[in-house]
Amino acid sequence: MVYFITLVAICIAGITVSSYLSFSHYRVYTDMGYKSFCAISKAINCDTISQSSYAVFLNVPVAVWGIAGYCLLLGIILCSLDQKRQKIRLLSTQFSIALIFSLISLTLGIISSVYIHAYCIMCIASWIINFSLLYMFWLIRRRYENINYLQSIKQDLIFWKTNKLTIIMAIVFLLILGSLILFYPKYWQYHYKSINNENTINTGITLKGHPWIGAIDPKLTIVEFSDYQCFQCKKMHFFLRNLIAEYPDKLRIVHRHFPMDHRYNPIVTQPFHEGSGVLALIAITACNHNIFWEANDYLYQYDMSKHAIYLRKIAKDIGIDLKILRNGINKHKNKLKLFQDIKYGLQHKLSGTPAYIINGQTYTGHIPPDIIRSLDEN
Repeated sequence: MVYFITLVAICIAGITVSSYLSFSHYRVYTDMGYKSFCAISKAINCDTISQSSYAVFLNVPVAVWGIAGYCLLLGIILCSLDQKRQKIRLLSTQFSIALIFSLISLTLGIISSVYIHAYCIMCIASWIINFSLLYMFWLIRRRYENINYLQSIKQDLIFWKTNKLTIIMAIVFLLILGSLILFYPKYWQYHYKSINNENTINTGITLKGHPWIGAIDPKLTIVEFSDYQCFQCKKMHFFLRNLIAEYPDKLRIVHRHFPMDHRYNPIVTQPFHEGSGVLALIAITACNHNIFWEANDYLYQYDMSKHAIYLRKIAKDIGIDLKILRNGINKHKNKLKLFQDIKYGLQHKLSGTPAYIINGQTYTGHIPPDIIRSLDEN
């Protein structure tokens, strides 16, 4: 019974950790001000893991798959207890599941190290849980089973075929998995609210040459400084675009660039957000040809996971001639405009993105709620 209770406790720990990771993944994408407790540094950062494309598998967050997996294993453990003999059955089946969990953990660890370059404390906790399960099942098999692994698997298969409860469990579990894949809400895919007047929202260029969107005679003007590879910038961009759609006659957003790319921004002393400077130059080129806001929306969505910028695809997607786009990136006038934005940001003591200047005050990372609420005042 000690082994049984230990296995149940480890599974419950796995469900708890996966539940927190699922909650954190949801909050990262839906809460503008959310920061997980383990977002400690660039290397130890749960939010960085959540923001990566590897955090979702088959249209379902990996953490949610974790909940499903631990629930499955817990169900099998509960069904496997032979109370008369005080014995745990189906050990080879459970050992196999734990082995799969451990291999998944090893794979995720390699992805974190090689591709994401960050680790999550809670993810590491789940890896420890998986290897603990593997060790426990190995230990129990070694002590209480006298037959080899293949023979044990055959016995387990006979049990599965003859036990109606396990068949029902398998069917229910498969239905749950199918429902998750088909119907799980894709909250990580940002979108605008469907508002009829969105296509009629005013846009223009300020006297100093910066693109704006929103009210012609605004009650509130927000000057945003952003980086197309900054995840928080992306969150705030879609938040503000929806806000503009709600208050088209009260709010104006003026866009300025502040790429945290060491090739362009002097405060960045080591490789970081590589390519964001080029993306900013693409946006400036688009602005010169009156398609800035279309390009702006597109560039926040642009996939840089391969650390490559495909100009031909970008030109086609935003509707600009490839030659014009290439020339625009290298044009001295456009580079000067970008450096002027960066210089202006530095003058306002910006050290990161997103950042906002509102009524002469600079705000980094977020916009105070009372400023947003002021839009509802007459």
